[in-house]
Amino acid sequence: MLSKRIISCLDVRDGKLAKSVKFLNTQDIGDPISTAKKYYEEGIDELVFYDITASSDKRNIMIDVVSNVASQIFIPFSVGGGLRTVEDCMKVRMAGAEKINLNTAAVSNPKLINQTALLLGSQAVVLSMDVLGVTKSKQIPSGYEVVTHGGRKQTGLDALWWAVEAEKLGAGELVINSIDADGTGEGYELNLTRSIADSVKIPVIASGGGGKPEHLYEVLTRGKADAALIASILHYGQSTIKELKTELSRQGLNIRTQW
Repeated sequence: MLSKRIISCLDVRDGKLAKSVKFLNTQDIGDPISTAKKYYEEGIDELVFYDITASSDKRNIMIDVVSNVASQIFIPFSVGGGLRTVEDCMKVRMAGAEKINLNTAAVSNPKLINQTALLLGSQAVVLSMDVLGVTKSKQIPSGYEVVTHGGRKQTGLDALWWAVEAEKLGAGELVINSIDADGTGEGYELNLTRSIADSVKIPVIASGGGGKPEHLYEVLTRGKADAALIASILHYGQSTIKELKTELSRQGLNIRTQW
């Protein structure tokens, strides 16, 4: 059985580590480079770096920050934000990212998923989905809508449909960011995560709402996620990586606990 993974998310704005609640009221809270090194040394399995305003500002990702983070860690490192072309993806890969994280640009140009997967391999292509709960309709039968541009633009796309389509196009992994749960610390969106995990064969990473160990346990079991992404719980010192992994292991999950 594959180990369940614990992944830390570094949201970066203007070169600084940032955090929001439901994608609103974003606050600068520290330095992403020193934070990445700290989490790596404490035993995090993977790191995800998002330049959260690159798409909305219509600018390229901050390659220098990506390169500096990559130089401090020796674990899988996924990077997203402002990646619009295969060339953009290659620049990030050359800067040290193991995985390319596509979001807004993939919705605008789904072929980008396939093009990047053909060049780098599906294992290196992650589709990140920012998802908002909405009223079920003929257009959005799941009741979950894909939102782009850092939570600013509703697309009319059904999240469940988009997840399945992304797998067909060559995505090797999905990150499911629940806007409704983001930064609340009240638990992951289990129904959303489980619905997508049941519909695809590729790994699903749950994101948004992790506030205590039981939330991670719930999404990794009942939510059927392959990995749990966390941010606030670490950034604000509510728990350590070792404490989280020790508790999840105690509850019977297959977790990497070597320090």
